[in-house]
Amino acid sequence: MFMTDDHGSWATGAYGCRDLVTPNIDSLAEGGTRFLNAFACTPVCSPSRMTYLTGKLPSTHGVQDWIIPEDSFGPTSRRWLQGHLTYTQVLARNGYRLGMCGKWHMGDDDKAQEGFDYWATVPGGGGTYRNPEFVVNGDRHQIAGFKTDIVGDLAIEFLNRQTHDQPFYLLVPFYAPHTPYDFQPEAYREPYADSKFSCFPDEPMSAAQNPALKSLFGKREPKLAYSALITGADHNVGRILTRLQELGLREDTLVIFTADQGWNAGHHGVWGKGNGTIPFNLYEESLRVPLIWNHPGRIPAGRTPDPLVSSYDYFPTILDYLGISAPADPKRVGRSYAGFVRGLTPRWRDRLYFEYAHVRGIRTKNLKYLERAEGWPSEMYDLEADPRETRNVLADPVHATQRQSLHEELTRYFAQQGAPPLEEWRRTTKQSLPDESRGFGPAIQSPPASPPPK
Repeated sequence: MFMTDDHGSWATGAYGCRDLVTPNIDSLAEGGTRFLNAFACTPVCSPSRMTYLTGKLPSTHGVQDWIIPEDSFGPTSRRWLQGHLTYTQVLARNGYRLGMCGKWHMGDDDKAQEGFDYWATVPGGGGTYRNPEFVVNGDRHQIAGFKTDIVGDLAIEFLNRQTHDQPFYLLVPFYAPHTPYDFQPEAYREPYADSKFSCFPDEPMSAAQNPALKSLFGKREPKLAYSALITGADHNVGRILTRLQELGLREDTLVIFTADQGWNAGHHGVWGKGNGTIPFNLYEESLRVPLIWNHPGRIPAGRTPDPLVSSYDYFPTILDYLGISAPADPKRVGRSYAGFVRGLTPRWRDRLYFEYAHVRGIRTKNLKYLERAEGWPSEMYDLEADPRETRNVLADPVHATQRQSLHEELTRYFAQQGAPPLEEWRRTTKQSLPDESRGFGPAIQSPPASPPPK
């Protein structure tokens, strides 16, 4: 399973952006199934990754925002997954050898998690792309080179240890194209020397733009860096697939490509993801991710199914596809979309739910409704008439009945999952929240001693 970081589906050739050089991802899509409506439950890294691993909402698994360094590695870190069954644990208990090469960012990053035979990561989930310090199977050392290429090297090292007599699961979560944009090898920058970056909208900066990312907005160099980082990840996808082929394993190996969440690169006048704005957003570009399943001879080639699928559906889907069962847990909210992977068209729901700190949302085929706590405004968009989400129709009388219905459905859904009322969302996490979540809306001027009142 390949997972990029901060990578909207729009930013690949397979999804229509011909400016982006992604031949290996495009080839996976051509030879497999490319989902058109895949979304992250949360538009920021740590809680999104937790949802992929557990199939649970943030208010259930307890991580509502990205995990700060003190909580992510070192003596004060916690294993935020402790007590939550993960699909990787299920795979390990069913005889799979597990490898993890890349970004973890879910606590105790420098220590191998349950079931993993091979563990290589940069503690904390971030840092420089040039000569980074990795922890590889417990040994910490600086490795010369480009971080994305190093992830590829480590993934290949894991593959070289595999045999034909035991199944394996290799998780390759690239750090790219996440910031910082401090280094990209010239080979990955060169294709964009004359690019017009037509997939990057040139819109006026939003008044809600997160100040921490303002310096990157609308400039050519961040566009080039973001593109080069994606091309670097794509190149390493190709390297890993080539090694699978050389080892005689490719035809019997399922390959999945996705991202932890999306990214706005000028869309909506924003540079960033869900926390690219204050208050946080649930824009389509923040949530929509590439999702490609490729298994030669077993998954139909060239299909583009369009069901609404979420990161919380991955847990049941991967196990279903592999024919493995897990103990039931009512706190897992997803369902398997493996039928679509197999070329079928099963009956499917028409709702997705999102959650990120002070904002929760519901999306249907043509409507998106979101509510915010702590004095921040709510929003509603008619995605059929306004797919770019330019007009908030929350106060439009034409949508009054739909607005009330979606409000009631959203409230009921989270209550059924055991989540507190939205205004009390802070009760669902014990993590030390980053600055953006510690800030307060226009109705709250200083940190409260207890959860804000309803």
